[in-house]
Amino acid sequence: MLWETFSWAALGPVVVVEQTMKTVNYLNIIADQLHPYIAFVFPTGNGIFQQDNAPCHKARIVLEWFEEHTDEFHLMSWLPNSPDLNLMEHIWDVMEQQIRAQTQPCPNISTLRYRCLDVWYNLPPVIRQTLVASMPRRVAAVLKAKGGATRY
Repeated sequence: MLWETFSWAALGPVVVVEQTMKTVNYLNIIADQLHPYIAFVFPTGNGIFQQDNAPCHKARIVLEWFEEHTDEFHLMSWLPNSPDLNLMEHIWDVMEQQIRAQTQPCPNISTLRYRCLDVWYNLPPVIRQTLVASMPRRVAAVLKAKGGATRY
């Protein structure tokens, strides 16, 4: 599994997670990878971090960590059943299409990991910028649909 983050301005770090994502692993990633990235990209503390409702994301120690860092960036509230706001899903779709379009199938997990990282680091900026710019429309659509499905 890969953990990735991005903003309008820049791709963030990628972490290869060899096992199931547990709360402690996730807490280490946000502390060691996300925190410096957010501080670099949003030095004035105006960044907003988005995560879904995966169990490790909602763990008490993780939410407490985010609360301790609210002066540095904000954690976006996430509706219980709304995949409509998850921009990373769209990035993963693009990555999957690009990997599947390659002529040779991946013979092993190591090759797949390499190809995923290659695609990630070569994503055109317009992809992430278009997605980030769509967030106000996405949020408005979800609010209008009262948390229900939208065209996104």
